Amino acid sequence: MAVVDDVRPLGSELERSYEVFVRGRLKFRVKQIVYVAFSLDETVKGFAFPRDERAALVASEPQKFQLPSTSDLRFHWVHADLAALDPTEARELVVDAWRMVVPQKLSRAYDLAHPSGPG
Repeated sequence: MAVVDDVRPLGSELERSYEVFVRGRLKFRVKQIVYVAFSLDETVKGFAFPRDERAALVASEPQKFQLPSTSDLRFHWVHADLAALDPTEARELVVDAWRMVVPQKLSRAYDLAHPSGPG
């Protein structure tokens, strides 16, 4: 079972990333782009995810992943139930979301510095 503290260090450790609180909700950003956001009660994590792949993700594990609200379907976004994720998977999802908003050279540099993943 993952909790916010399992992934929170990534919010400032990933290059160009920083954490902010917006209306009491913890969010991770690169510049002004939000790539991870937690619900107020910290039970749901929203994260950047390719729009064309999200239906398959949700269908593969509906107990873990849900589509965002109808108004947010236009964004590259998916929700995950933190309690259904293990800490390693939760960290991997954050790193993958971060990769969507940074240049590829930063993503490649991260891979070289962390050959075994965000573990």
